[in-house]
Amino acid sequence: MTGDARADGLTRDGPDGAPVVALDASALMAPVEANLRLFEELDRLLGAHEAVVPTAVVSELDRLQGGNGEEATAASVGSDLATRAETVETDESYADDALVELVTEGRVDGVVTNDRPLANRVLEAGAPVIGLSGRNALAITEP
Repeated sequence: MTGDARADGLTRDGPDGAPVVALDASALMAPVEANLRLFEELDRLLGAHEAVVPTAVVSELDRLQGGNGEEATAASVGSDLATRAETVETDESYADDALVELVTEGRVDGVVTNDRPLANRVLEAGAPVIGLSGRNALAITEP
């Protein structure tokens, strides 16, 4: 892996030729759960990029905030971080399905997630996955 998004398989379909990546709830919650500096790591890995969050992911984070403990705290931080990305509509109301829809419709170049079943679905759909590598760094996995 070179750290260059094009060399690592992410196309550059966003504004100014930057890759568009969709953020999953697990990625948005990683700053609390894995001590990950999410946007700084995306900047390091991709350089210029555009981040989007499906409304279904925002709804999932809102639901998770209602609990107690670390998961609720992580979801609250994730909701705050989600405001740094563009919220996008999908036909799917389940977050994982919404993320796969964005891939299959060609609306995103990759998905940022730490959810292994979702990552497998994204890879099967032909898009790269950006996920946790080691303790607090991100890496790209190709389909």
